[in-house]
Amino acid sequence: MKTNQKYYIGSFIAVVFCLLIFYFVQQQKQYENIILGTSLPLSGINQDLGNEIMEGANSYFSHINAKGGINDKHIQFLFYDDKYEPQNTLINIQKLLYEDNVFALFGFVGTPTAKKVLPLVIDSKVPFIAPYTGASFLRRSDISNIINFRASYEQEIEGIVDYLYRKKNITKFSIFYQNDDFGEEGYIALIKALQKRNLTLISEGTYKRNTLSVSHAIHEIKNGNPEAVIVIGAYKPSARFIQKAKECCFENTIFAPISFVNSDALIRELDCEGANIIFSQTVPSFDDESIAVAKEYKKLLNFYYPNAKPSHVSFESFLAAKAVAKALENTGENLTRDNFIYQLTHLNPNVLDGISIEYKSTQLLNKTYLLNFENMRFNILFEGEY
Repeated sequence: MKTNQKYYIGSFIAVVFCLLIFYFVQQQKQYENIILGTSLPLSGINQDLGNEIMEGANSYFSHINAKGGINDKHIQFLFYDDKYEPQNTLINIQKLLYEDNVFALFGFVGTPTAKKVLPLVIDSKVPFIAPYTGASFLRRSDISNIINFRASYEQEIEGIVDYLYRKKNITKFSIFYQNDDFGEEGYIALIKALQKRNLTLISEGTYKRNTLSVSHAIHEIKNGNPEAVIVIGAYKPSARFIQKAKECCFENTIFAPISFVNSDALIRELDCEGANIIFSQTVPSFDDESIAVAKEYKKLLNFYYPNAKPSHVSFESFLAAKAVAKALENTGENLTRDNFIYQLTHLNPNVLDGISIEYKSTQLLNKTYLLNFENMRFNILFEGEY
């Protein structure tokens, strides 16, 4: 009997020892490279957005790897196409977490897609860094593993309304928005901004995600005869809406798309016709020669993706990648997720070489910018922090 007990105890100790060795080996294997992963639209009507985010981030990660990596480790950036459909995003994040064993999730695109995977993000405790969305549900102080890079939609829309109300004396606002969680975020933010000024929404129109059906929205919005229309959508349906609206009955109306609309792709869809359009962004112009990191961005983007055109989307992704790389470098030999998050939220304000950062309200950037498009380039009209 005692012999059997000794046998079982010995076997149990051996199994535990083997498991510990396996876990140690797996951890060492995982961190031979620093694996970052994302899910984003690389096909479909929103593919320009996803491709630009991938190109911007990969330009900087490739640059770092070419110099030897970070603390003798290379950054491996994995990206999967979700076509901007939440169910695909869920499948992709499960693969990233359970098959690819990513160190962190970086650069996911979209509000409905992010909302779909939010419970998994919270439960996994894996760092979820710089999602390309200004959604409020990602800006909760009680969730420590979500670190936003960009300003929120609420800040963007407050900036748009404030500028149009104070500088242009506009009081009649309407909204064109995507009929899902993304559009709802923008709608609620606009109502709040109008209420602060004792204004009400004049009219509204929606379209279905991943479609170009905008005719009904034009009909609904035009009845209010708005002076300005806030645009909350993807670039292709937003471009079609603006184009058709101008043709039909919105001759002097100002259109104000937020950053997710993707100003560069939008203006291409509009054949560079930017009259009466004010674009909101969460980063300054990449054409600003006074910003050192803007010059670095264009140089590296051209080197690694010579056929890609600079854009605000890929510029923002490049900046976020640079912040991530610096935080990883600052972890030194203590490469843990907790230390990485600590380092990312305690970066030097000048780490981006010309664009100041400060971690507050769960995000690193806090300014918003309003631009127009004239003489074939974007020009900043106004910038502020809201």
